[in-house]
Amino acid sequence: MLGAITGDVIGSVYEHNNYRGTDFLLFGPYSTFTDDSVLTAATAEVLLSKGDYTEAYRRFGRRYPGAGYGGMFRNWLHQQDSQPYNSFGNGSAMRVAPVGWAFDTLDEVLAETKRSAEVTHDHPEGIKGAQVTAAAVFAARTGASREKIRELVENLSDYDLNRTVDGIRNTYQFDVTCQGTVPEAVIVFLESTDFEDAIRKAISLGGDSDTLACITGGIAEAFYGGVPLSIATTVIDRLEPHLRQVVKEFDQRFMDGRYKLTLAFS
Repeated sequence: MLGAITGDVIGSVYEHNNYRGTDFLLFGPYSTFTDDSVLTAATAEVLLSKGDYTEAYRRFGRRYPGAGYGGMFRNWLHQQDSQPYNSFGNGSAMRVAPVGWAFDTLDEVLAETKRSAEVTHDHPEGIKGAQVTAAAVFAARTGASREKIRELVENLSDYDLNRTVDGIRNTYQFDVTCQGTVPEAVIVFLESTDFEDAIRKAISLGGDSDTLACITGGIAEAFYGGVPLSIATTVIDRLEPHLRQVVKEFDQRFMDGRYKLTLAFS
């Protein structure tokens, strides 16, 4: 899950100030976690505690009210009625990476992803975008090749993956839908050469930069064996202690403690 959070933190300063290149500073003084990280941590906590997604998303959202939520989600946070609002926004996909680590079979991942998505994003496209993302994370962490991950995504969706990063970048606009974000993030991953390259390519597309990089980062972390130590340390240091603790517990439970030393010294 730290890969998704890393994409969010690095992309945070480029969301409304797009940079269409890959030669940018990874971390600046204003690089910080946003709603992507907050809700990814909320998902992780549910998986750790066997909790309730509606309750966790509301509790985390209210704890971090200025994290930059979309308007519909922000309204949902404060309404008495907790019913979903038929969204196909990319929020369901940006928060789902932990699900890809917490289960042993693809069927379990898909079922749990649906549960995580539908408490807010119960539109079929909202559920599909989240399932594609979690499935790609699961496949990557269980040793699937790029081609197998491509095939899996194509089997689960109607996404057009026959495009290139350079081709997308030329015309890509700000898009907060699953169908306008998830396939692009998958394409970025498929063209990447390592974790940092994946994040740089994702942000270079423009658009909803932090969420693109968040989704890409979750897949890339699983495929490349983790977030590089220097990057992971910087990201962890920029998390609020409560979020850092959730990352630590999730790392210990589901990721074999790969970030144990980094978290111990942060």
